[in-house]
Amino acid sequence: MPGNKKARTSSLEAKPGRLVLARHGRPALDRSKWISAKGYYHWWQDYETGGLDPSSKPPQNLIDIANSSNKILSSIRPRAVETALALVDEARIVQNEVFVEAALPSPPFPLIRLLPSIWDIFSRALWWFGMSRGEESKSQAETRVFAAVDVLEEAATDGNDVLLCAHGWFNRMMRPVLQGRGWDCIYDGRDNYWSFRIYEKR
Repeated sequence: MPGNKKARTSSLEAKPGRLVLARHGRPALDRSKWISAKGYYHWWQDYETGGLDPSSKPPQNLIDIANSSNKILSSIRPRAVETALALVDEARIVQNEVFVEAALPSPPFPLIRLLPSIWDIFSRALWWFGMSRGEESKSQAETRVFAAVDVLEEAATDGNDVLLCAHGWFNRMMRPVLQGRGWDCIYDGRDNYWSFRIYEKR
């Protein structure tokens, strides 16, 4: 019937909902000790498997966004899952490994000791220029970015507002892909714990 055809066409043409990409809360991991490159490798493994500092609480604006979102997605890493759990009931959360953080391989500097936050900078810079040391490479992560954006866009169909709880660097890597597909960043909360960016399709 003509009426049914019109309804189907209207549904297909519905504008996608809003995308909110949030970074996880503060992890329960000591960043104050000076460690070797080998120590940093173990520190990063603990970071990947660890959860949030119990004192790290979400801001009210992110709670409000979660409550108004139609779909809640999360990386499978504990710090991201616990971030989502701090915002909504577990039954609402859909975990997906495509959103995990890009790797931070241990730099090849065995004779120096640095704070983990400084190792982070060295590791990310070297990773960016091709060092992966058996971890996911930059090119592999960039391929995964496109798959992750596909998941987000599918979740946002038919006007569904989507909140993703994931990771600072990987969320940032998705930004140019989203913008290339017509998503404008209308709010940029930067990269602190619990921060988020909001995207709308133009």
